[in-house]
Amino acid sequence: MIKDRQGNEIKGLESQDNLLKKLYGTSAGRCALKILVSPFISDLGGLYMSSPFSKMNIKSFIKNNHIDMSQYENKKYKSYNDFFTRRIKDGKRPFDKDVHILMSPADSKLTYYHLTDETILEIKDTKYKLKDLLEDEQLAKEYINGTCLIFRLAVDDYHRYSYIDDGKILKKKHIQGVLHTVNPIAYDYYPIYKTNSREYTVIDAENFGKIIQMEVGAMMVGKIVNYDHQVACRGREKGYFEFGGSTIVLFFKEGTVEIDQDIVDNSKQDIETRVLLGQTIGHKLGV
Repeated sequence: MIKDRQGNEIKGLESQDNLLKKLYGTSAGRCALKILVSPFISDLGGLYMSSPFSKMNIKSFIKNNHIDMSQYENKKYKSYNDFFTRRIKDGKRPFDKDVHILMSPADSKLTYYHLTDETILEIKDTKYKLKDLLEDEQLAKEYINGTCLIFRLAVDDYHRYSYIDDGKILKKKHIQGVLHTVNPIAYDYYPIYKTNSREYTVIDAENFGKIIQMEVGAMMVGKIVNYDHQVACRGREKGYFEFGGSTIVLFFKEGTVEIDQDIVDNSKQDIETRVLLGQTIGHKLGV
């Protein structure tokens, strides 16, 4: 289930979920999936989504997903990917000037986790350890008793994302994987995060300590496009996802941040909270 910040339930994309149930829940679907996620098909799909021929899909997508295009820059799109990575109008997703407030890095559905020695992170029945997600056991140990925030982007979300604080970039890592969907329906059938392409940035943040911001690719194209920044700037665009639902994960060390209570309470009930880029989701501890 997904709720907005006022506690109202938000309906998901039933047609997308039904397709994924067939792909992951039947033997024929899983055979088709092996073909769909092959590098050749993924590259072919990427070429099509970036071609002028893909423009024909834009109008129906906007209608079927009830997207408010008044939020976005007025332009003629050259391809579906050009539309998918559309920019929002200036001022529509402002970051609060109070640097002690934690803001969402993206439009998404948010889940909160408290990390302990025993924690196995679970996203819709997929379980994994932090050290496997990061492929760095020593780094993972630094975040025991800390906070994990998972931001799931659906295909109708704004697919550009930002830094949540100023800071020095300490490390960047790319982990190549097989691209599979991050839609939660798939979690019942396949260990998603262990096969997804992902990138993460370790940042010495001025207000929230040493944080990790990770981007996870998705089925088919699911391409992660991060800019080559040497420093992080609060509210500055970090990158964007090309076609495909995708995910952002944030990690904070113990004693650095407190997440808003409605998000924590929803997460305890396995409810995702709908948040927008630049929306307040917590604050720095000790302020």
